[in-house]
Amino acid sequence: MKTALITGITGQDGSYLAEFLLKKKYHVFGLERRTSKRNRESIEHLIDKVELLSGDLLDAESITRALKQSKPDEVYNLASQSFIPDSWRQPVYTGEATGLGVTRMLEAVREFDPNIKFYQASTSEMFGKVRATPQNEGTPFHPRSPYGVAKLYGHWITINYRESYGMFAVSGILFNHESPRRGLEFVTRKITHTAAKIKLGLAKELRLGNTSAERDWGFAGDYVEAMWLMLQQEKPQDYVIASGETHSVEDFVQATFKYLKLDPKKYVKIDKKFFRPAETDYLRGDAGKARRELGWKPKVGFEKLVQMMVDADLAALSSSKISK
Repeated sequence: MKTALITGITGQDGSYLAEFLLKKKYHVFGLERRTSKRNRESIEHLIDKVELLSGDLLDAESITRALKQSKPDEVYNLASQSFIPDSWRQPVYTGEATGLGVTRMLEAVREFDPNIKFYQASTSEMFGKVRATPQNEGTPFHPRSPYGVAKLYGHWITINYRESYGMFAVSGILFNHESPRRGLEFVTRKITHTAAKIKLGLAKELRLGNTSAERDWGFAGDYVEAMWLMLQQEKPQDYVIASGETHSVEDFVQATFKYLKLDPKKYVKIDKKFFRPAETDYLRGDAGKARRELGWKPKVGFEKLVQMMVDADLAALSSSKISK
């Protein structure tokens, strides 16, 4: 039985990865940051199947302690300050958690057991102001937010530890991936959740920022398989993981409201306060290397993803409405 340690296990990706690894008969540990209000909603159904350890990417000692307790074969570093608008409001904290936190993880792994395989969650936001389309492993980076900059540091320090110490350390450059477990602060979930509330008579409008921004969206449950596949290869390499299709935020709105049989013109309002100081306008990934070498490809398409999220929000809101 292999053992894995997942940082950020209570988040969207962490919960799907934990499910995936449990099906592979892994012993799964999760690093959980202590907060005044614990959020375990995404892993509530897994609480008796995983072991949660207290730790924080800002606290090197807690990371080392978690490694000693779990003795993992694989470490998946998914934790970060990942909400892009907050990275402008908290740029220093974002740098500490999302950037330097990776160094703390890598250094702890190197000192405890350099044979542990390490996965770093990189992001398409590192491409930012894109230099070429579609974006692949060789496309130059130009991040457009403190989050993207911090992630780029984490990406390059992972490569540095791989090349300096011979560690099996890889980065998955994942393009946008969503699910019913996505946080309500993220635009995709904000759209499906608010639209479902409108459908049920619980809300009257949906306020958004830049709806012309275009992204390559996939299903988080598909993308965690790619994370695992990267650590099963003979040699450590970085991979772009993407659907290869681009849709605008407006497309996401249209698909959501069409599925609910609502007219978005009646409910959607543009609000300047939701615009970013610097926008990443267009992202489309080329996951050809992952297809060839990992045998990976996405299973859930754009329309199905939207419908999956809407159905989950409708069910949850209807249940809540009935219980009240």
